[in-house]
Amino acid sequence: MRNAGTGKMRELERAYASILNAIGEDSDRDGLRKTPQRAAEAFRFLTRGYGQDVAEVVNEALYPSSSDEMVIVKNIEMYSICEHHLLPFIGKCHVAYVPDGKVLGLSKIARLVDVFARRLQIQENLTQQIANCIQETTGAKGVAAIVEAQHMCMMMRGVEKQNSVMTTSCMLGAFRSRASTRSEFLSLLR
Repeated sequence: MRNAGTGKMRELERAYASILNAIGEDSDRDGLRKTPQRAAEAFRFLTRGYGQDVAEVVNEALYPSSSDEMVIVKNIEMYSICEHHLLPFIGKCHVAYVPDGKVLGLSKIARLVDVFARRLQIQENLTQQIANCIQETTGAKGVAAIVEAQHMCMMMRGVEKQNSVMTTSCMLGAFRSRASTRSEFLSLLR
């Protein structure tokens, strides 16, 4: 929610009150009286990626480097919301890139994952957005992103399968064109 001001927050609170009433609850009862406000604030937080700018997140944390060896950040925790059911999907992201004259500050990789994860999403697009952003930001020789996540829309409703994990990948540059680079990355993930 880009710069959700007071008016937008009130609108979101009214929507949550309406949802509570539509399911047969009384949004004015003691336990629920402040729930629309809390839910609106939570949803704003969970979708804060809409208000984030990649350049501000990176904040000039690109450093000159002669390294041309693979950089990998594994097991980045991520939380997102499925755009189809507005239910969470939770998992981890693994990112790798082969630098070409500059490296990205370590924490910035995790922050960039969050920028895109904190938007309404499908996992396939999330994975591509992360890889494309790191490619555009660093100018790397190649970027790889893998996301492994469990989807509440599949666990809590529908087929109700508790142990399913969805894995998506996006390979760019050297990771796509060179099997050896891709294999090295995948072996280092194990």
